[in-house]
Amino acid sequence: MWRRWSFLLIAAFVVATDQLSKLWIRANLLPDESLPEMGILTITHAQNTGAAFGLFTNQAFLLTLIAIVGLIVILLFYHHLPQSGILSTVALGLVFGGALGNLIDRIRLGQVTDFIYIRLWNNFYWPAFNIADSAITTGVIVLAVFLLIGVKRKDGQPSRES
Repeated sequence: MWRRWSFLLIAAFVVATDQLSKLWIRANLLPDESLPEMGILTITHAQNTGAAFGLFTNQAFLLTLIAIVGLIVILLFYHHLPQSGILSTVALGLVFGGALGNLIDRIRLGQVTDFIYIRLWNNFYWPAFNIADSAITTGVIVLAVFLLIGVKRKDGQPSRES
């Protein structure tokens, strides 16, 4: 029972913070408008009609379909991990919430609102992203580490996640 509530609460928290932050950006900054630069971080209202790194620009239907299929796959994966622990539950909750947050934008607006820019060096910026993107990335990394490396007991057999 704790797994179900943890998964739902994490996903809901990601969706809520993602949607509220995007709402604030859209209400307070015009497209391409920025807040004053804060060190390596810049907040700029960007509208992304594609996927990560500008792939599949103006392919809203395809990206919406992929997101819906992805959400179904996440739910199926979550359902078939009955013995998993908190680590995989958190990871899947982050991915599900992030995917749902971006899907909401895509359905409502036909695009995703991005606003976080990070300057890596000189004037080279990482492509804009948002809270949903961060949750997806974090969740996928945690899940990949858990699935690929696994938690091993001393005898070399996979152990249950704590």
